[in-house]
Amino acid sequence: MTEPMHCLVIDDKPLAIDILTDYVGKVPFLHLAGSSQNPLEALQWVGERRVDLIFLDIQMPQLTGLQFLQALDRRAPVVLTTAYPDYALAGFEHDVIDYLLKPIPFERFYQAVQKAQRRLRPAVEETSRPYVFVKTEHRLQRIDLDEVLYAEGLQNYVIVHTLTGKVIARQTLNSLETSLPASAFVRVHKSFIVALAHVHSVERSRIFIQATADEPRCIPVGDAYRRTFYERL
Repeated sequence: MTEPMHCLVIDDKPLAIDILTDYVGKVPFLHLAGSSQNPLEALQWVGERRVDLIFLDIQMPQLTGLQFLQALDRRAPVVLTTAYPDYALAGFEHDVIDYLLKPIPFERFYQAVQKAQRRLRPAVEETSRPYVFVKTEHRLQRIDLDEVLYAEGLQNYVIVHTLTGKVIARQTLNSLETSLPASAFVRVHKSFIVALAHVHSVERSRIFIQATADEPRCIPVGDAYRRTFYERL
């Protein structure tokens, strides 16, 4: 990613603005450019400043969300946020990116902004570094895959060991495995996934990862995973 997407939150309810503001702050590729309880004021704001993505309520005084969309005339992409499912069809006729029903869970919000990211930033340079986002205690954390040495599962947590330190993710090793490219990572144990690029040596049922110049880390190879691991070397 380059710089984050600049977001504007429009809702006549302060609590709804607070929730979306908190959500935006948890996503590294989003930046809160502003918020407004007044759709007429927000419409002027869009004309004067940079806005990459708008979170828009539908039921508002002065100007409804659908009237706002008509006046906006697609100058910025929109995610609708509303307690009313009846307007979904009308929203998508205006080519909105997504339609979120309140109360909005963070996971559903994140799906919507990922969709926005794919639409707004579809072209990724071939030389860009592949990465994943993992859910930590307080936010989503980006991890560049070429820096990952191995991942260690601990019940409902995963410790991702990298060249620069470690990240504790609130997810299972199975869920992390599904987001990693199979060409670069392999499960070697019920509790470990290793990055093939950082395998220094293999000795019977042990893998040595070159974490530092003089201190390789030892990872066990489980019986159920041994054959697959050796086939991938």
